[in-house]
Amino acid sequence: MYRICLVEDEQSLRDMMALNLELDGHTVSLFSDGGQALKEFSKAFHYDLIILDVMLPHVSGFELCKAIRTRSDVPVLFLSAKGTTADRVAGLKLGANDYLVKPFDLEELLLKVHILLKGAALPKANSSVQIGTKAIDFTTFEVRDLQGELLHTFTKREVQLLELFIEKEGKVISRNEILDRLWGSEQIPTARTIDNYILNFRKLFEQDPKNPQYFHSIRGVGYKFLRGSM
Repeated sequence: MYRICLVEDEQSLRDMMALNLELDGHTVSLFSDGGQALKEFSKAFHYDLIILDVMLPHVSGFELCKAIRTRSDVPVLFLSAKGTTADRVAGLKLGANDYLVKPFDLEELLLKVHILLKGAALPKANSSVQIGTKAIDFTTFEVRDLQGELLHTFTKREVQLLELFIEKEGKVISRNEILDRLWGSEQIPTARTIDNYILNFRKLFEQDPKNPQYFHSIRGVGYKFLRGSM
């Protein structure tokens, strides 16, 4: 299940898109006003994809995309009635990942959503991923708060484990799978070693490490990672 933010001022279109995205198993947050969406994007938001209409009340989709790109590499899909090459290029130059011209076929929308979410499932070489109020840069192994202050520098093994959690988000990962992926044929560590990694992640990312929101232990099996509540 992925979290999608949809910003569209045409109610019938917004409701139709939201319904079909939810039928595909996604959680959808809706905004009809660019100003409302801008307030949302100024906070610590947790979305896997943002769909933006270009023409919106108060703040345009282009301006929203600029604001998003100052804080996040989350995929952005533009919707617009204007389909000229200049319009498409303008949107992509602002950092959007794709552009869909209205009126569009529902299957095309869902296919583009699927492709963008699939591409976002794994961290790219130049991307960052946000967990709570912390952002991880996978090129430098650094984690920073929303003000940009450096909080921690990960080891290679810690980054590999985080990549696995993000890849398998929402699914239970067994200790054996972690051992196979991270250590392979190398000397196998004890189960306590993995537990220590999880404890360190909780200290860094959780507001209350004893009641984790992101890194969950599944008794007798392994772990589950969620960027939302369980």
